[in-house]
Amino acid sequence: MDYIQWIRSYVGHREIILNFSGGIVTNEKNEVLLQLRTDKQLWGLPGGAVEKGESVEQAAKREVIEETGLQVEVVSLLGIYSAYFDTYPNGDKAQTITTMFTFKVIKGELVVGDTKETLNLKFFSQENLPEIANQQHKDAIQDFFSNKRGIYRW
Repeated sequence: MDYIQWIRSYVGHREIILNFSGGIVTNEKNEVLLQLRTDKQLWGLPGGAVEKGESVEQAAKREVIEETGLQVEVVSLLGIYSAYFDTYPNGDKAQTITTMFTFKVIKGELVVGDTKETLNLKFFSQENLPEIANQQHKDAIQDFFSNKRGIYRW
């Protein structure tokens, strides 16, 4: 049982604080890689929950490889995004605190793979962004294209 399932087994759908990690993977055209999420049927950045015992960097790298097939290394801290609130399709509520990085691809091929979280993966330019799943990801993408690094938002 993963950490979120474990907590939810005690609190149900009530609002809790969750820590996430993820970030920005780009291609040679400086387009941002987005993941079409199964839960909301909308696009977002690769990433996910920090598991017990993981650092935010370890969680981000693990999530990127699980969701995209790409092995990455952190280039910089994009920012910390806190005091955002989300309600998930299953009724779960959470204040989400997310550490976002910028990444460099080390190896691997872009592949959706066998995941319950990803419907599609695609690179998008700043001018051609689709509807984004939540405000945190919208803000992170805006900060990236505005060349902001090491920031915090609430």
